[in-house]
Amino acid sequence: MNLLFIGDVVGKSGCDFLGSQIYSIKKEYGIDFTVVNGENSAQGNGITFKSFDSLIRMGADVVTTGNHCFKRKESVGLYDRYRDVLLRPANFPAGVEGSGFTVIDKCPVKIAVVNLMGTLYMESLDNPFEKMDEILSGLDTPNIFVDFHAEATSEKKAMGFYLQGKVTAVMGTHTHVQTSDEVILPKSTAYITDVGMTGPELSVLGVESEIIVRKLKYHTPVRFEESKNPPFINGVVVSFDEKSGKATNITRIIRHK
Repeated sequence: MNLLFIGDVVGKSGCDFLGSQIYSIKKEYGIDFTVVNGENSAQGNGITFKSFDSLIRMGADVVTTGNHCFKRKESVGLYDRYRDVLLRPANFPAGVEGSGFTVIDKCPVKIAVVNLMGTLYMESLDNPFEKMDEILSGLDTPNIFVDFHAEATSEKKAMGFYLQGKVTAVMGTHTHVQTSDEVILPKSTAYITDVGMTGPELSVLGVESEIIVRKLKYHTPVRFEESKNPPFINGVVVSFDEKSGKATNITRIIRHK
C-alpha cells in the first residue's frame, strides 16, 4: 500500500493549490491513504472548521496538527466532534479535548495515525517517548504512522531510532523546510526529519519575507501576513507491506504551481 503525507498546509493558497493537485498526485503514486498536517491551514495559522472541512473534502483521511492546534477559538469543540479524523498532539495533558491518535479501518487493513509534539524548544508537554509507549501498547495493527511535530532535529532523529521496528513511519513536521534525509531505517521504518510545507514557496515559512526580516532585524511587533507568492506542495509517499507494517520505500514530493 501507499500512504501520502502532506506537510504543514499554510493558509488559503496552500489549501487551494493542494486541492487542485491532490487527485493527480494520488493517481500518479497509487495512493491508498492520505494524511495532511493542517495546523496552519486557516488564514493567520491555526485550524478552523472551514479549513479542516476543505482538507477532508479534497481527500484527506486524517488531519494532524501541532503547536497551533488550539490557536483559534473557532477550533474549540472540533477535536471532540471529529476525534476519529482530526488529531491534536497525543502528549497534551489528560483532560484536553480530542485525541492524539486514531485507527482507521480500510477493510481489511487497519491504519493507525499518531500525532506527537516535541518538547525541546517548545511547550512543556508530557514526554512524547513515554506517551508513544503507552499508545503502542493498545494498538491492534502493525501499520502505524507518526507525525512528530518538533523543533529540534536531534529530537526527531532520536524518535525515529526509538520507534524503528515498532512503527511503519516517523515523519517530522513543524519547521516547514523539507529535508533530504528520507531513509528506510534498519528495522524497516521509514523516516524523514521534516516533510516540509504546502504554501507560498518564496516566503519565510509561508509569511511575507519582508515582515519576518523586519521583525528579526528590529525586534519590534509585526503582523504576520501570508505571502502572495506562488505556492508549492511538499510531501512524502511511504510504501509499506500492510500485513507486516514494514516500510519498503519513502519518496519525497515537491510540486510547483
